[in-house]
Amino acid sequence: MIKYSLLISVLLLVSSCATKREIIYFQSDQELSDFGDTQRFEPVVEMNDVLHINVSSLNAEVVAPFVKKQTEGISNNQNPLLNGYLVSSAGTIQFPILGAVPVSGKTRSEIENDLKSKLSEFITDVVVDVRIMNFKITVIGGVNNPGVYTIQDERVTIPQALGLAGDLSLDGNREKIMIIREEEGKQKVTNIDITQTDLFNSPYYFLKQNDIVYVEPSLKGVKKAGFIPDIPALLSLFTVILSSVILITR
Repeated sequence: MIKYSLLISVLLLVSSCATKREIIYFQSDQELSDFGDTQRFEPVVEMNDVLHINVSSLNAEVVAPFVKKQTEGISNNQNPLLNGYLVSSAGTIQFPILGAVPVSGKTRSEIENDLKSKLSEFITDVVVDVRIMNFKITVIGGVNNPGVYTIQDERVTIPQALGLAGDLSLDGNREKIMIIREEEGKQKVTNIDITQTDLFNSPYYFLKQNDIVYVEPSLKGVKKAGFIPDIPALLSLFTVILSSVILITR
């Protein structure tokens, strides 16, 4: 009986060991230079986004009619989103003097060029700067610090998002990271395997505003949620039962 118990213990210990493939990120011999150019990525403005648009010139008086007035009683420090430009369901913003300006489906630089072209009729040296104010992502599941994160520079990749969330926990499944994204009013879901370097060619490598990143639990994490949490606990329980049987039989 002791021999059988030792054999079972060894088997349980071996099965509890994690392999290198289950832990290491980006396992591939492919050179990173083989992947596409990631420097040209720009987020695309969507419905319900809030834009900060700054119009400037050497002549402040000429610019004044094209500057949005702040909401009365609310300062920029209290709630800056209320003083931004909300993208309507029609994909437009209401800009002073110009009226409805289409922005949905365009990048920041495209919106800047469009506004600069329209404003050049009134201001010769106009400078336009556009920012997305509500760019945030949500990271939940098998990470150390789940939460909602606001992205200031509007560029965040999956590895960066996981870094913001304190990296994957040991119970997080590196081969099953779910990205939930809204496109054209519909929720789309895809699974990412961060152990493979083809992640860099994925259209989901750069996250979009309001994306949700969900890290599924690994087999070890699922076991922890059960009555017997993991292999060490199972071994402890088995040892207690075996010791009791030996004492009784003797």
